[in-house]
Amino acid sequence: MIHKSSEIHKNAKISKSVKIGPFCYVGPNVELSDDVELMSNVHIEGNTIVGKGTKIFPFASIGTAPQDLKFKGEKNSLSIGEKNIIREYVTINPGTAGGGSETIIGNNCLFMISSHIAHDCKIGNKVIIANNVPLGGHVTIEDSVVIGGNSAVQQFTRIGRLAMIGGMTGVLKDVTPFGLSIGNRNYLQGLNLVGLRRNNYDNKKIMGLDKAYKDIFASKNLHENLNRINGEYKDNELVSEVIRFIEKDKKRPICSPQN
Repeated sequence: MIHKSSEIHKNAKISKSVKIGPFCYVGPNVELSDDVELMSNVHIEGNTIVGKGTKIFPFASIGTAPQDLKFKGEKNSLSIGEKNIIREYVTINPGTAGGGSETIIGNNCLFMISSHIAHDCKIGNKVIIANNVPLGGHVTIEDSVVIGGNSAVQQFTRIGRLAMIGGMTGVLKDVTPFGLSIGNRNYLQGLNLVGLRRNNYDNKKIMGLDKAYKDIFASKNLHENLNRINGEYKDNELVSEVIRFIEKDKKRPICSPQN
């Protein structure tokens, strides 16, 4: 069902079950999968794929050129997964040559009003990004992350799985999996214990993670701290995930507790 006031390019690939409300624009290289819904006044262009069941609210702008002065019109793409909710005034940009030329979003995410996903971002599944949150370019957000309203995430930042960012936080440093990060310039306040329990992790594993957290952040030299614990938590997959995250990119600053 396509409203007669909407402009759909003849080369766009539109599933028969797609619903497009009034005053939408869909460009020539766009692909809308089964049961996608554009409510009204939605603009989608570029090499953009929207996965089945995704719902896009009024005045969202999807697939327009990256906000990067280095971008010179090279081929790029944007891939949005299934069953996402993209609310009013959300903007999502495709990639650039400097970041692999693609922006990728997983499944079952919620992007609240006026959030922004910049070029070359990689977003996992079940991510919630609240109102007025901009992600800079090349940001990586792993599964089940929650970012509170009016926060801002600096370019190239990584946020690990099941981490939680408090509202109005400036995220300049990478946040480890399961971390709880807050502050004008982000620091770790502890672990996202509520999120871990909601995901049915064993209490013994959580207690082990809590102890490891204290050991890993015992001093500012994280890699020295990791060497000191030397396999003590090898049977705890939660701790192993945190250690892998820290060791994956040793050039990036890691968000730590204030004291």
